[in-house]
Parts: sequence; structure tokens; C-alpha cells
Amino acid sequence: MLLDAVYGRPVAVISSEGVDFGGALAYGRRAGGALRRMTFHERARALKALGAFLMERKEAYYALSALTGATRWDSWVDIEGGIGTLFSYASAARRELPDERFWPDGKVERLGREGTFVGRHLLVPREGVAVQINAFNFPVWGMLEKFAPAFIGGMPSLVKPAPQTAYLTERVVRDIVASGLIPEGTLQLVTGEPGSLLDHVEEQDVVAFTGSAATAAKLRVHPAIVGRSVPFNAEADSLNASVLGLSVKPEDPEFALFVREVAREMTGKAGQKCTAIRRALVPSHLVEAVTEGLRRELAKVTLGDPARDDVRMGALVSVEQRERVRETLEKLQAEARVVISGEAQLLGGDREKGAFLDPTVLLCETPLTARGPHELEAFGPVATLLPYDSLEDAIHLTKLGRGSLAGSIVSRDRAEATELVLGMASSHGRLLVLNRDNAKENTGHGSPLPQLNHGGPGRAGGGSELGGLSAVRHHMNRVAVQADPTILTSVTREFVPGAQVQEDVVHPFRRSFDEIQVGDSLLTHRRTVTEADIVNFAGLTGDHFYAHVDEIGAREGIFGKRVAHGYFLISAAAGQFVSPAPGPVLANYGLENLRFVEPVGIGDTIRTRLTCKRKIRKDLRPGETRPTGVVEWRSEITNQDGVLVATYDILTLVERARDGFDPPAEESGVQA
Repeated sequence: MLLDAVYGRPVAVISSEGVDFGGALAYGRRAGGALRRMTFHERARALKALGAFLMERKEAYYALSALTGATRWDSWVDIEGGIGTLFSYASAARRELPDERFWPDGKVERLGREGTFVGRHLLVPREGVAVQINAFNFPVWGMLEKFAPAFIGGMPSLVKPAPQTAYLTERVVRDIVASGLIPEGTLQLVTGEPGSLLDHVEEQDVVAFTGSAATAAKLRVHPAIVGRSVPFNAEADSLNASVLGLSVKPEDPEFALFVREVAREMTGKAGQKCTAIRRALVPSHLVEAVTEGLRRELAKVTLGDPARDDVRMGALVSVEQRERVRETLEKLQAEARVVISGEAQLLGGDREKGAFLDPTVLLCETPLTARGPHELEAFGPVATLLPYDSLEDAIHLTKLGRGSLAGSIVSRDRAEATELVLGMASSHGRLLVLNRDNAKENTGHGSPLPQLNHGGPGRAGGGSELGGLSAVRHHMNRVAVQADPTILTSVTREFVPGAQVQEDVVHPFRRSFDEIQVGDSLLTHRRTVTEADIVNFAGLTGDHFYAHVDEIGAREGIFGKRVAHGYFLISAAAGQFVSPAPGPVLANYGLENLRFVEPVGIGDTIRTRLTCKRKIRKDLRPGETRPTGVVEWRSEITNQDGVLVATYDILTLVERARDGFDPPAEESGVQA
């Protein structure tokens, strides 16, 4: 029986009795085949559609979230932050990953002298299930931030939420399954006790855990995980610290920012965040000023029923959790004293049956020798002030936490911030430098972002989540493929230098996106570079660098002669390979990986080979009616001896045929 955190009323009954854990994992592995057959872009489209579907139903989630003790703001971070993670991964996958079922990783490695033997890494989905064990504090975000990268990576998920808030997770999962937007079996939910779940994990599965460091330590040595080499990723609660810089004065904006940030981290989610500030490091001469600032800031916090608009802090997740926090708070007082506490007036809720706890600040006056503040975490609205006298001491104090998810530095002094960042970096997963310059845009000490790493060394679990597409990699196997260039091109669908090419009488720029194939190639006519070319290009651009126009200076330079401008070469190459008449090629989309390899002097003759390297389909955006794709061409400029003098990739925007993924023009608000 689960009780709500505010009034202590029954909310739900959960149980895992009768669940066939082995069968659930086996079903997920079979169902994963449908997901693996989708390309990255197809998964991304499904994830984006799912995000929109859930956003339409968010108010139902907010209502349930209030029962967990979360305010509207707390719930916004959990619910809309979680759904936003779906959008973020959908966007990143479409922008950075190929429209394939595999991910070519890194560059092609030349393994033989003649170039006939090459190798490259590929990432392919693991053929197992991502078992995701989540904490109680973020029942929506905690699930979706793991589900999104697993889904993009082609792995089905089995979610095991913490029981205290599992009813909110269950509601979201029920809606996801009902949406029909993802393949059947892609997402499974198990509530209640985990039973023998981990006994059944196999070599192709992965396990991700969020929770206490003690539980993470037990799970990572589970016989099945160890014996079958199952990847295990842990993100554990840690004793995160925020450092107020020595350079900061009480009248500085940074002083107020520090006080507000500590208070916000103490009261957001009632202090139940794995990234919350537990240790506030303050210059010794500012301890009294910071204490008074926190007292004033915390006095503004209203405690009570989070469904009320006038309440800023709700309850802890359960009465049991409150008692655990009180027990830890009592232990902390062996080496620290309470400087801010009290019992605020309750605005709704039941103080006896609900799980309310007022914010509490302690002061440890001997932080360098004390142990409790660096070892004991009161997972609630509790923080300890730690005075320090030097930046060296501040860095040392942060490291006494033995690894943290997040740390913050409040300073505008560049040298000070640099010393603290580099000193703290090895023991943290993420560091925020906060000052007046980024105050309006910063997302806060305790806010993980999809684009950045969420995890940390040591006590923080030693794992890593989010971090953009790096989290997708956790769900894929990296394999090295060795072959000849032609075979490797066929496998990866990206042209490898040295592979066979296809030449045709039809110019490649006269072909649509759908007609162009990887390996299609054009070898241009030759052109001899003259002194007039160099002089005219210098006059046109204003680039009169001595190596191009000064006969004596050039003769004494590294080339021993006058040479053509590098940018003249790529301009001349464009004149060689461009088909000037209107056609499927609509625009030059960009140029990448430019390298000038050998100098080209007066009298040298150049020609260019243009080869289709890869194709990237683009979706129609609102307002667009002309379907397009990007074709990436490898351009190689050689001289009269066949020696490579310059190479680069050119991107062209090319018209393509409409397909099933393109909405009719009227659906995008544009008249055909």
C-alpha cells in the first residue's frame, strides 16, 4: 500500500508477485528485433511523436506528482524535463547520426601501405534489454532520461521504478504503450520488489541503476552481472559541494547568487535530488554573513500541500524517508551544530501523517578533520556550511566527498575559477561556474541536461548518463571491421578512398538525391595554373601574402617559389566540377575537412575527382514544400603527377522525391 506524501492517504497498491522476470527479459529481447530494424532517424521520429503525445497529457501527471510531495515547479522539472529529454535525443539523432541501423564511428584507418586494406569501427545495437532501475525522486524524468538513449540506440527497456512513486511512472508507461507510437515490447514496467530480475540478465543486456551508493555497490557485484560481463552503469547520490569564491564580497551579486542557489537546492524537491548541494563551502570570514543570508532566504519558503499555489516546498516522499533524514541529521550533529531550523506554519497537508520536514542548516567549524559532513548524506532539505581559508583547502574539502555528481563555483574571478575548476575536475562529473554574467541563463547547480554528462566518479557511482549521444553508445556494441575499401564502402554506405567508383556520361549534378549512389564519381578536365591566375585572385580577394605575389620572398620561403592560393585551388576545382545549368542541385550547403597537402606553383596542372561520399535525407520543415537531401562529396585535387594537393568534403542540397515521411503541404500550413 502506497500513501500520498502530503496527507498520508492511500494512493495505490503495487506488487511484483507472480511476475516471470526471465520471461519478461526474453520477451524484450525478441521484441527488440523490430526496434533494431528501424534506422536512427526512424527511431528519432517515433521519439519526437511520443514526446508530443505525452506533452498533451501532462496535466494528469502533474495531479499525480503533487501526491508525491512535489510542487508545480518540482513537477515541471520531472515531467516536462523528462519529456524534453525525448525531444532532445530525437533532435540529436536526426542531426548527428546517419539514417541507418548502424553508426560508423571515427575515421577510416589505413592498415596497409598500398591502401587496399583498411578498417573502421561500427556501432550496432546490442541484442538484449536495457534494465533500468530508478530512484523515487524523479519518477518521470528518471525513466525517460534512460529510455530515450536506449531507444535511439535500438535497445528495448525494462523499467523498475522505486516503489514510493511508482504510480506516477506507471501512468506514463501506460500512456506510452497505449500510444502505439513505438514497437510492441519496446518498453516494459515492473513495480514492487525486483525479485529475481537480475538473475536472468545475459551478455547482450545492460543494467543502469540510479539510487544510493550502498545499493549500487551491492548490485554491481551481482553474480549474473559479474559472471556474464553485463555492462553496469550506476548514478549514485553524492555529497555535492558548492564553493563561494574567496574573491567574493557580501555586496557582490555573486554573494546573493550563492545564497539563493544553496537555498533553492535545499528546498527543490524538498532536498531529494541526487545532485543537491549538501556541503556549502564558504570563506571563513563570510560564514556569519552567509548564515544570515540563508536565514532570510529560507524564511521566505512556504511549506505545505504542493497543490496550493502559495506553497514553495512540499513534503518528502514518505514518512519513512523523513525519519531516515532525521536519523542522519542527528548523526551529523556529532561534528556540526544547527544554525538554522524551526517549524514553519503548514499551508495544507498533515504534519503528523504527511512527510514534512523544515529546512535545516548546520555549521561544521572543523571541516578538514571532521568525517560526518563528507560521509553522511541527509537526503532531504539539509545542508552543512564548511568554512575554508585557501583555495587549496576548498579543493581538498570537495574531494573529501570521494566523488560527486555535481559541483558549483560561484565566482567572477577568472584565475580563481580556473584554479577551482581544474582542481575539482577529477572528482566531479559536472561543474557549474556561476556569476552575474550567466545568472539569467544558467540552469542551476542541480539540473542535469541531456547534452551534458550526468554521473561522477567514486561515491557518485563511477558511471555516466546523458552527455548527448554518448549515452546512446552505452547501448551499442563497437566492432572493428577490416576489409578492402570497396567492401568497407558497401558495408558502411560511406565512400572509402581507394574503393571502386562509378562513372557515367550523366553529370552527377544532373541527378536527383534518389538517383545519386554512394561511389558515383566525376573526373574533371585539367587546368594549368598561370601567373595571371595568381595575380588576378590576389587582386580580387586582397590576399597579397608574399608566398603568392613576392618573387624574392617566396623564393626564400618554405616552398622555394611562388605558389597558388589554397582558396584559389578550391575555387578553380568548383569551376571544374560544377554543372552550371539549373537542375536537382539547389545550393552549396557547406564545406568540411579541408586540407592543403602539397603546394601548386605556376605551370602546375590540376584536375579534380568528385565522389559521392554519403547521403543525408532531410525532412520537410513547416513552410517547406520542396523535399531535399544533403549529398556529401569527397573532392580530391591532384597535380600533373597524380599527387594529391588538396582534399575536402563539399555538401550540396539536392532535390529528392517526396516519401511517406513528408506531410502534404497543407499539413505544414503552406498552400501547394
